[in-house]
Amino acid sequence: MGAFKELREFQLDVLKEVGNIGAGHAATALSTLLNKPVDMQVPKVRMLPFEEISASIGGEEQVVLAIFLRVEGEAPGNMFFILALESAKKLLKNLVGLQQVSEEGEYTELELSALNEIGNILAGSYLSSLADFTKLHLSPTVPSLAIDMAGAVLSFGLLQFGQMGDQALLIETKFLEGNHEVEGHFFLIPDPESFDKIFTALGVDGL
Repeated sequence: MGAFKELREFQLDVLKEVGNIGAGHAATALSTLLNKPVDMQVPKVRMLPFEEISASIGGEEQVVLAIFLRVEGEAPGNMFFILALESAKKLLKNLVGLQQVSEEGEYTELELSALNEIGNILAGSYLSSLADFTKLHLSPTVPSLAIDMAGAVLSFGLLQFGQMGDQALLIETKFLEGNHEVEGHFFLIPDPESFDKIFTALGVDGL
């Protein structure tokens, strides 16, 4: 039991390092896009069962803004970047710098486009760091954006992509710009057979 626990902790340490490097890449890419300094706090990384994802972001009925995409390649899976609606507005106002931000619950085409691009950069950064670590070929599809209850967003992703693994990697992301802080949740949900491929490629035993 102790050896198993140590193995799980070692796996998590490896995934934390992937998250840290991905956050660094994302901060650099966002700074370039927005032409202003953007920092990202060292993310908290943990594994959780698929059915606990909704609970970790406020429950199945919590209305959220989600950007989701399919990971294709040697270790396929699904990625979600999920923000509370209040956090999405703070991100637009404080980080992106939009002077006029619409009321909570309403989004202009420009706002949705900006949020989609941020989600795309995050997904690309984390996926790139995972691909660099594992030497696996991984590529993202074009992201989609939805505003709905968390349970509905995850169910739609499940229906659209056909399958979900039973374990998710949660990277709690915090953007820092000046005195402003915005929190988001980034989930990587590898297909059932993909975790073993990822850990084998990282040189540690699978789950």
